[in-house]
Amino acid sequence: MVAAHGNRAEALGFSSGMVVQELGWDEDTDDDLRADIEELIGGDLLDEDSDEVMDVVILWWRESDGDLVDALMDAIGPLADDGYVWVFSPKTGTDGYVDPAEIAEAAPTAGLTQTSAMNLGDWSGSRLVQPKARAPRK
Repeated sequence: MVAAHGNRAEALGFSSGMVVQELGWDEDTDDDLRADIEELIGGDLLDEDSDEVMDVVILWWRESDGDLVDALMDAIGPLADDGYVWVFSPKTGTDGYVDPAEIAEAAPTAGLTQTSAMNLGDWSGSRLVQPKARAPRK
């Protein structure tokens, strides 16, 4: 399912006031999607140098970018307890394509769980969440 242009950021779960970090930006990223997200959150996407606690981390990931588990470990460092990661990768059959199975296998190794996937036109998105903290036993 492709979300209507302009509504993609909302369909991805972004909302006003969120603090969002962007990793892996390059000339091939979807600038329209980036603009949609910035408009909806009401601010700029932060880069890897930010020391704020993040609600969401966007990771633009291509097949040649290296070790996905390492990148995911870096991405979860600044996340709030209820924060999540969106891994955006080029769609099937395009340059830099990442097999969805690679993302699904890397997520648990990094301590994340994949909860959804979305077609975003030239990119695919995989939403990865941290496990919920267990309540202490009494």
